[in-house]
Amino acid sequence: MKVQSRLTVFGLLTAALGYGILEATAIIQSPSMAFALGAVACLVVLLAASDNTSETKVRHTPSTMTDDSSKTLYVGNLPYRANEEDVKKLFSEHGHVFSVRLMKDRRTGKRKGFGFVVMAEGDAPQAVTQLDNSQYGGRTLKVKEANEPKNGSEA
Repeated sequence: MKVQSRLTVFGLLTAALGYGILEATAIIQSPSMAFALGAVACLVVLLAASDNTSETKVRHTPSTMTDDSSKTLYVGNLPYRANEEDVKKLFSEHGHVFSVRLMKDRRTGKRKGFGFVVMAEGDAPQAVTQLDNSQYGGRTLKVKEANEPKNGSEA
């Protein structure tokens, strides 16, 4: 269930609960006024919750996970059966690996045979030197520093 759907269900339950409490305690005599106050309380809770959940919707790409002390490497000609853990294990032999992202076909979900590895900046040159044109899973790997992602507008 999506976060927005959960919040909506939570909101309706809060409004109904507010109605029940306010009517049962006889603080407010009108059922419609009790429900309205419960709905207002619900709105306050939803707004507070949506502010917290909006920060978690950031999509992490190699460019957003990197900082000045890391480098993103392009890894091509990977065996299709290789997974993120396999590639991380391979690159970890040559330095600290922050993350691995293997590209998949959107329609089929099958791996495309290339991906990106985010490594410590000091370890990346050694990994490129050691792994470029090396054999892995019966294939010759292509490893180089990744280009900056294109943002759609070129100068």
